Amino acid sequence: MDEVEAWQEAQERVCALVEELDAETLETRVPATPDWTGRDLLSHMVGLGADVLAGDEPDDHNATWTQAQVAARRDRSAAELLEEWRALADGLVAWMREHGTRPLGDAVIHEQDLRGAVGRPGGRDSTGFAMIRDRMAARFGRAVGAAHRGPAARPDYPRRRDAVPRRLRRARPAARPPAPRVAHEGVA
Repeated sequence: MDEVEAWQEAQERVCALVEELDAETLETRVPATPDWTGRDLLSHMVGLGADVLAGDEPDDHNATWTQAQVAARRDRSAAELLEEWRALADGLVAWMREHGTRPLGDAVIHEQDLRGAVGRPGGRDSTGFAMIRDRMAARFGRAVGAAHRGPAARPDYPRRRDAVPRRLRRARPAARPPAPRVAHEGVA
């Protein structure tokens, strides 16, 4: 299966999931995108496809751009959103065959966001999920490798533990909170 076919499968899984949900459930907040409900997340997924086909896709998928997708579809029902997304599908397939499958990541990741919000697991055994997992793992590996190769490649780089480069010190784990004190009966 290629990545375009994986996108088609992800889209259909999301459509099938949304068709099973009532309007109230689609108003559930999505923890991965806390400003959005399930319906808002679907609006973004549909809007991404419409914007890509219209040639309006910034490199950074910034908040202003994604929020505009949601706002433009604020008054549409889930059924109307699914109808729009399905109508865009053939154009998106052709676009992805020519320009690459960036929309696959959006569909697969947001499918999991929506499933998590409404408590309906699924799709994790799909080819698309595996493709995105591998793509993200490779990016993470390259980022870690680049950070490691920088100063470590210099023979004069200090090897002391406290000589960590500033860019790597930023990600220190937070201090553990103290254990709660529990009063026990009969203990002073």
